[in-house]
Amino acid sequence: MPDSSSDATDSTATRPAELPRKRLKPGERRVQILQTLARMLEQPGAERVTTAALAARLEVSEAALYRHFASKAQMFDGLIEFIESSIFSLLNQIAEREPSGLAQAQRIVAVLLQFGERNPGMCRVMVGDALVYENERLVARMNQFFDKIEAALRQALRHAAEDSGSITPTVEAQAQASVLVSFVIGRLQRYARSGFKRMPTEQLDAALRMLG
Repeated sequence: MPDSSSDATDSTATRPAELPRKRLKPGERRVQILQTLARMLEQPGAERVTTAALAARLEVSEAALYRHFASKAQMFDGLIEFIESSIFSLLNQIAEREPSGLAQAQRIVAVLLQFGERNPGMCRVMVGDALVYENERLVARMNQFFDKIEAALRQALRHAAEDSGSITPTVEAQAQASVLVSFVIGRLQRYARSGFKRMPTEQLDAALRMLG
């Protein structure tokens, strides 16, 4: 597995800070709602989370939820925004600090799997399990997220192919990036559907050597 001692990889271990039980400021209530929704999604085998169940967990009325979010779809938008900002920030760090294209691609894969492993509720959003009965726009947004991941992998792998003297670096990079994204999604899906028992990062170093 790529070295996990750097700032970029270590920061995936950080989850949104839990807010203490106190009178919350307006912005903090939104964060608390999203934190609670993510925790409810972490329950293995959890069915669709309803706004009624979410309100009950927070000990507020459903009307109180809608004072902060116009719909449940907006709540999921908030979770997706957290995923996007966390992952793309880390990918920018990797691109800036790692000169090797192949190492960049390996680190990108590791970051995605580590993030999903440490944020089980977010993992269910990433693979779409939590979005099955929600707005189709949310599924499209997650698909676009992985399209961007594939583009980042393709760029890194094209540089790696060029450095190795390949005569078809673009073709090779496209194929490798597609395989790596499928690998990531598959590992995250297995994690979610195993009740978070099969770790997505298991034997990752060996897997990356085979895929590389």
